[in-house]
Amino acid sequence: MRGVLLGIVPDAQIVDISHAVQAFDILDGALAISHAYSNFPDGTIHMVVVDPGVGTARRPIILVGERHLFVAPDNGVLSLIYEREQRISVRHVTAEHYFLQPRSNTFHGRDIFAPVAGYLAKGVSPERFGEEVNDYVRFSFPRPKPVAENTLRGVVLKVDRFGNLITNITPADIPRLFEAAPPSFKITVGNKGQVTCICANYAEGGPGEAFGILGSMGFLEIATNRGSAYQLLGAGKGSEVNVVMEA
Repeated sequence: MRGVLLGIVPDAQIVDISHAVQAFDILDGALAISHAYSNFPDGTIHMVVVDPGVGTARRPIILVGERHLFVAPDNGVLSLIYEREQRISVRHVTAEHYFLQPRSNTFHGRDIFAPVAGYLAKGVSPERFGEEVNDYVRFSFPRPKPVAENTLRGVVLKVDRFGNLITNITPADIPRLFEAAPPSFKITVGNKGQVTCICANYAEGGPGEAFGILGSMGFLEIATNRGSAYQLLGAGKGSEVNVVMEA
């Protein structure tokens, strides 16, 4: 893919955001790009290839946002971008003369997405690649919900490489939990995990202790100091997270 890009735009600056997205995990890819793209300069072209439907009828698309462009399969991997961007245009890429030929059915990252991104970087207008569409695939991001008067239920979205459990709970969902001196609370994670402390940083937690922390993605994480909350609590992606606040 790098070779294709450089063959089209030899002076392109290529930055790898991540090669750690879980295989076939569209939500993980959506999280990765949604929390990285806004840090890049205006005009950046983001190529997002989490594509379990490679070779099928799923469409290649270009998303034009307010400051950035995205090239991706139309499988929902840009769902969180659709939520965050105020004005967007989505185009179905049908101009096959921009693709590599012959085209493989198993490596569209190389044969479709890389050349499309390359020609966009070279200055080809998005309108040249295909017609605008409105029926692009998007999924609803899983939101936490109240299940009792003082209980909020969320879920673990992902486990990062340090074993931190990243939930879908934000300060907007439960502000009291993130106050400087929060009221008493209990967080249960999965079947056996229990947390009663929020720390300001990872080093604040005691050895072998699970605690909550507001992570860099803006979500509540369940972590442990220099260890893996994933291993300590036996919880992982999809595990239920219940926050019970003292009345």
